[in-house]
Amino acid sequence: MATAYTPGLKVSQASVILKERRLPLQGEVLVRKGEKVKYDDIVARTFLPGEVHTVNGAGILGIDPQELPQAMLKKVGDRVEKDELIAQNKGMFGLFKSNVLAPVAGTLEIVSQVTGQIILRESPVQVEIRAYLDGIVEEILPGEGVVIKSFGTFIQGIFGIGGEVNGKLTIIAEPQQEITPEMLKPEHQGQILAGGSLVTKAVLEQAVQIGVRGIVTGGIGDKDLRDFLGYDLGVAITGSEDKGVTLVLTEGFGGMKMAKKTFELLKSAHGKPASLNGATQIRAGVMRPEIIIPEILDWKIESISLKPSILEIGNLVRIIREPYFGMLAKVNKLPSDLCTLPTEAKVRVVEVETEAGVKLTLPRANVELIEL
Repeated sequence: MATAYTPGLKVSQASVILKERRLPLQGEVLVRKGEKVKYDDIVARTFLPGEVHTVNGAGILGIDPQELPQAMLKKVGDRVEKDELIAQNKGMFGLFKSNVLAPVAGTLEIVSQVTGQIILRESPVQVEIRAYLDGIVEEILPGEGVVIKSFGTFIQGIFGIGGEVNGKLTIIAEPQQEITPEMLKPEHQGQILAGGSLVTKAVLEQAVQIGVRGIVTGGIGDKDLRDFLGYDLGVAITGSEDKGVTLVLTEGFGGMKMAKKTFELLKSAHGKPASLNGATQIRAGVMRPEIIIPEILDWKIESISLKPSILEIGNLVRIIREPYFGMLAKVNKLPSDLCTLPTEAKVRVVEVETEAGVKLTLPRANVELIEL
């Protein structure tokens, strides 16, 4: 039998975690290799160029473009403040002068004698990258960022929205329970809540109102998600949604009981600091939402080698296509011969048995490995 490789969904209590923290542009790395960092420590910093603003200087002054440099009261490279006078014509007999005021605070970049345009650029925008999780600086990426290494519980979800957040992990529901708005209390402010089989739009809105940083649960109805976001999600990467709370689904869409292994790991970490990221990409360059609960043991972390996910008999998998989407199953057989599907496509298949005892034969592309 040929070796079977399949996408993996990691659910592990003892993982070495490597997180690359990279700036969008060249900048300055603020930490050293081997240094201990906390989740909120700034590890790198850069400055993004400010927004450009164009003013029709010659048009406002009523002069030819080639006359614009003589009308300027500021020179290229000068700092200007919002509404500061930067250009003026001589008027008639010293009267009826026209003025050009800076629309923003920034730097004067260009005065064009061809178009008569004045170009100003706002101040650079500082961008800081935080460590995101407690750990050790494993590698320095000169001018770009760092790699942070940590050890602890690492759980990947199947879908999420919202960016990186940190907070104390609190279990608020059993795996089969639907989370209701009443379960969210004022004392949950700043925390990451976990458990349950379903959240609704009302729950997410209550979380935002209270100041909950994140929710990890089994599923959500697609209508509730659409109504909460205010638009339909496409196939692009998620994670940039600015809705006030990060959501990670461990099972899928609809009411779906959280997997026993996932819930047990989360429950064992109740009350501990956690890092959560809802960023998801399901096409090329797959990216999974995640929750990380670091367990730094004297800050000594052994290196490991990352191996491809290999599908084997006895593995636990999740079915990722309808009509069995979200179901967990155990691999019984991995036939080596190609099988002809009803669509007449010939593919390799996997024979599995669901938790309910139902035996299925599925294309291997329809399952993903739960890596324990």
